[in-house]
Amino acid sequence: MRLRKKITNDLMQGNFMSFVHDLKQLWNGIPLMLLDKVAPLLSDSTLIKLKWELCMDYPLNLDNPKTFNEKLQWLKLHDRKPIYTTMVDKFEAKKCVADIIGEEYIIPTIAVYDRVEDIDFDKLPDQFVMKCTHDSGGLVICKDKSKLDKDAALRTLDHFLHRRYYYQNREWPYKNVKPRIIVEEFMEDSKTSELRDYKFFCFDGEVKALFIASDRQKKGEDTKFDFFDADFNHIDVRNGHPNADPLPERPVMFEKMKELAGKLSKGMPHLRVDFYEVDGKVYFGELTFSHWSGFVPFEPREWDEKFGEWIKLPYKNC
Repeated sequence: MRLRKKITNDLMQGNFMSFVHDLKQLWNGIPLMLLDKVAPLLSDSTLIKLKWELCMDYPLNLDNPKTFNEKLQWLKLHDRKPIYTTMVDKFEAKKCVADIIGEEYIIPTIAVYDRVEDIDFDKLPDQFVMKCTHDSGGLVICKDKSKLDKDAALRTLDHFLHRRYYYQNREWPYKNVKPRIIVEEFMEDSKTSELRDYKFFCFDGEVKALFIASDRQKKGEDTKFDFFDADFNHIDVRNGHPNADPLPERPVMFEKMKELAGKLSKGMPHLRVDFYEVDGKVYFGELTFSHWSGFVPFEPREWDEKFGEWIKLPYKNC
């Protein structure tokens, strides 16, 4: 009862950080949903501070950031270059990446649509992948078009197409990406029977670590994240998902992926470069400036600090 009264007083007095902290104790989990609803009304710095309070277990220091997640928040607010918008656009990034490392690493594009009403399933192959160009999560994987629930697929795409992903976590590069739907060739490795994602953490052209995302499409299975250093030694860390058992094997094209990731990240304080390996061939996935948007803790936390040491913050450009 006392806590509820304090929450009311905090809100009336405009003490928003205390309000969110107390609400988190009272409702555990619900405040994030509420915050997403009001996110467009908040400034970038206010949203970031409130979300940090809800998601993280230590105070945010934007004046002197030390940890990886703190520095990601700083970069969101102060490192904003127009090229970043192109780099996170799932369609435009392909051209940008191909110019640097070559067209042979790009997954072929089948079609691009501005509206779900423009999608003509009759013109698409039996297998394909559809995703929105401006966000994370708007994804439809079709392994057999005859079994695809087309109405459900269109509803999913329409929902994500109209979502302003930028407002959710204030990842500035997404703010001005044109919302579209891109259709790509379906890819699957014959050995693993899935499309494993190899995500390289790069710092001004140097790969320091990576994680492998596996079991993402297996029904009844939680996605697995397994971290490794630049020499593919396993790191005992958890970040958002459990480790796999057994651990994933070293990819055949590991050194080539490292080389390409270094080229793509040159000149960037931090960039996560994602690749797939399909039957011994490397394909580009995407570029990400803010892993988990900087709102998911590392376990143990020493790795948040270690990854943070690798980011050399630039001067503010905004």
